[in-house]
Amino acid sequence: MTEVSVIVRVPPTTDSHGDRVTTLAHEFDTFVRSRTPALLRSAYLLTGDQHLAEDLVQTALARTHRQWRKLHEVGNAEAYTRKTMYHLQVSWWRKRRVAESLPGDMPERPANDSSSATALKLTLRQALLRLTDKQRAVLVLRYFDDHTEAETAELLGVSLGTVKSQTAKALARLRLVAPELAHLGGTR
Repeated sequence: MTEVSVIVRVPPTTDSHGDRVTTLAHEFDTFVRSRTPALLRSAYLLTGDQHLAEDLVQTALARTHRQWRKLHEVGNAEAYTRKTMYHLQVSWWRKRRVAESLPGDMPERPANDSSSATALKLTLRQALLRLTDKQRAVLVLRYFDDHTEAETAELLGVSLGTVKSQTAKALARLRLVAPELAHLGGTR
């Protein structure tokens, strides 16, 4: 994945606490600089496209900026940003409803090919794109972002049972569409 810089312009604001506004702007800037790479990785897994991932992060950060005063006070800016990303992705997907064309089978690779990691990434990407957005979001939150089932349910605004059922359905679907990934999952 390529390095991407996200630019968020903080509009000048004034209030009776001039220093506080500067501090909040600096803290938001620090948040953006430190968390953008991780947010982009998650966004890429959600969207399957680098440019859509960048748009998703940019939009989520813009919404986070609008709520920064409140988020700063309670200290959950990253959770808010990630939840915003997941909801935006589902919203964008519903609006698009464009049929994706998935290529056929991966071409056979030569025996001396050292690009097995790249092939694995492409296979995983294709397999993830064959899941529903909710299933993909659950898998990304649970296994990539390493959230618990309860945290995943809270971030997505769904019940714990929904997280469990969507995880089971997504893993079953992955086993069906990409059996070559079975060695990654452990014993099952």
